[in-house]
Amino acid sequence: MKNIKYIAIVLLSALTILACKDNASEASKATSNVTNLDNDKIPQKKIDSLVANPPSGMLWIPSGTFLQGAVAQDKTAMSHEKPQHPVSVDGFFMDITEVTNADFSKFINETHYITVAEREIDWEEMKKQLPEGTPRPHDSIMQPGSLMFKKAKSTLPNLYDFSQWWRWSIGVNWKHPSGPESTIEGKDNHPVVHVCFEDALAYCKWANRRLPTEAEWEYAARGNKTSTTFFWGDDASQLSKMVNSWEGEFPVKNTLEDGFERTAPVKTYLPNDFGLYDMAGNVWEFTSDWYNIKYYEELAANNATIINPQGPDKAYNPSLPYSQEKVIKGGSFLCSDSYCASYRISSRMGTSMDSSAEHIGFRTVATSDMLLK
Repeated sequence: MKNIKYIAIVLLSALTILACKDNASEASKATSNVTNLDNDKIPQKKIDSLVANPPSGMLWIPSGTFLQGAVAQDKTAMSHEKPQHPVSVDGFFMDITEVTNADFSKFINETHYITVAEREIDWEEMKKQLPEGTPRPHDSIMQPGSLMFKKAKSTLPNLYDFSQWWRWSIGVNWKHPSGPESTIEGKDNHPVVHVCFEDALAYCKWANRRLPTEAEWEYAARGNKTSTTFFWGDDASQLSKMVNSWEGEFPVKNTLEDGFERTAPVKTYLPNDFGLYDMAGNVWEFTSDWYNIKYYEELAANNATIINPQGPDKAYNPSLPYSQEKVIKGGSFLCSDSYCASYRISSRMGTSMDSSAEHIGFRTVATSDMLLK
């Protein structure tokens, strides 16, 4: 059944590519406009006051230099997390938590924005981002929805084929995260999910924020731990106390040792040294960087500290050559030590700009010049 992987990965992950190609193009342009902090025209007194009194729900992350990428003792690190390379970032403000359902609801109520997962699907636009000759899915599938996780009934010998635990779910979106009949009632403090990159950018525009670069995100996640695998250190036995992840045999049985099977309310677990919550587990978080598997090698080849890196100029992933992917960080409630262990600080993954799923969310950042202009 060689077509199972093709259908599940190529089609299902692409089915959230809706009638929004022009908007996606604008979204990709917006991510290239993240510039270095420029406070030359802002009085220092105003900047100091803002740093001392950050916007509600945000923290000031001071500037600094760190080694980005997998640490030497991390035996589970993947090749695209290597080699380590020195990076310097300017100070910035960051959301203390992932954007919640309550936060996103305010944005929707004020703007009446419609997320990608709620929009009708345009096959003529979708097929432009698929291999030539890809057959049109049946009308019963070509309906708005998102990707949902499904448990396997028994042990899977091949954990590389992730179509085995993802399904296309019609009627699923941020308001109906677990099925078309589900709601977010009682989940105001859970991270918003089933949002794609374009949706995150729309929220950022409304909130006068932006998405973090990958370097900013990793620097913030590391806190004061300069050379550890996790934000709390190197002791993996502390995982269930620190992170909402998958315990047990993935994707068959979750023992719920951490207390949750799906998302957890933000601030459930301890924060990192900077005071940021859920920088590991719960949901993956978007960054503004293109996902390019060669990028770290290119940076390391410069033999110099990279200042405020903005990511590669374009995406590159030979495994999914037709997909324009962005870097996501932090792992999710589905990450297991037997599968991806992506609650590690250096862990990274690419995801299509136009895809949404129940394990992906985001948080925002801002700089003084954005807030004081």
